[in-house]
Amino acid sequence: MKKLLFLSLALLLVFSLVSCGSSKAPKVSKENGNSVAKAYPAPDFTLTGIDGQNIQLSSFKGKVVILDFWATWCPPCKAEIPFFIELQSQYGKDGLAIIGAALDDTEKVKTFAKDYGINYPVALANRDTATTYGGIRGIPTTFVIDKKGNVVRQYVGYRPKEVFEADFKALK
Repeated sequence: MKKLLFLSLALLLVFSLVSCGSSKAPKVSKENGNSVAKAYPAPDFTLTGIDGQNIQLSSFKGKVVILDFWATWCPPCKAEIPFFIELQSQYGKDGLAIIGAALDDTEKVKTFAKDYGINYPVALANRDTATTYGGIRGIPTTFVIDKKGNVVRQYVGYRPKEVFEADFKALK
């Protein structure tokens, strides 16, 4: 009985600490688990790309941006990349910009991007960048940013190409 009481109190304490912890992550709408409850300005960043050039999010204003946090060792991330390549090829001229934010070692990312034929900018993200987006709790985590620079969708985990294609078409 004492073990059960102790376990219950411990779980209650953990739940309370987690629930009351501060987080910059946006609240997600209950009717659509992927829409943010209220669009918010995407935090700007300047990161070094794998080509050595700076990638600044604000320079993409006026375009619909898909910002994908990923890593080379992540199977769901690897599964999404081929259709991000397709989407960039298909809709890049129509105002879509995909940015890969790799949470991985520079040389691994360079090799991976070359092997996969990635045709969009890949930035070397860091913990600070992830924190400004509310902390990345799992990868892939993908943000859809409208032409005005507001985050309107957030996806954690794998999503099929059609999801991102529909988001772009709705926002273009």
